[in-house]
Amino acid sequence: MMKTHLNWKKGPFSTTYQIFSGKEPLGQLEDHTFRQTSDGMIHQKRYRFKTTGLFKQETRIIDANTDQIIGTISYNSWMSKATIRFTDRTIYWKYDNGWQTRWSLFDDQGIHMKFAGGFLKGTIEYQDPDDLLVLTGLFVTNYYRQIGIAVFVAVFIPIWITAIN
Repeated sequence: MMKTHLNWKKGPFSTTYQIFSGKEPLGQLEDHTFRQTSDGMIHQKRYRFKTTGLFKQETRIIDANTDQIIGTISYNSWMSKATIRFTDRTIYWKYDNGWQTRWSLFDDQGIHMKFAGGFLKGTIEYQDPDDLLVLTGLFVTNYYRQIGIAVFVAVFIPIWITAIN
């Protein structure tokens, strides 16, 4: 089976990841930060990611067409790994390098998808098509990036305010 290569991009102030095969749009993942939800659509399939909890957060993966919960995502406290549970399988997400520009989805059978990129664009590579994993891989990365920004702001804004006073 041949490898599939997709591209994704998002604008500097956008909350939407756009997913492409070559130049053809395939789908998108749109974040609704203050509602703690994201809506994804790929190949006409719609999914919703709804995060709950305060200190120990978990995300429910919902089939937006049927409103059924089809999976959950739990996060580790070091913001470097996640566990994605569906009824029939468990998939793991992890960063593959210290710069957090490469990450993958895998299970005990091996790697399912490899992602690479920065804040504005990147690539996705896989052998077996799985639209939901494409969206989930981007969602977890976006989740950790938002947490990182929130921590940065919480730590450095008080320091900055103290320094200018």
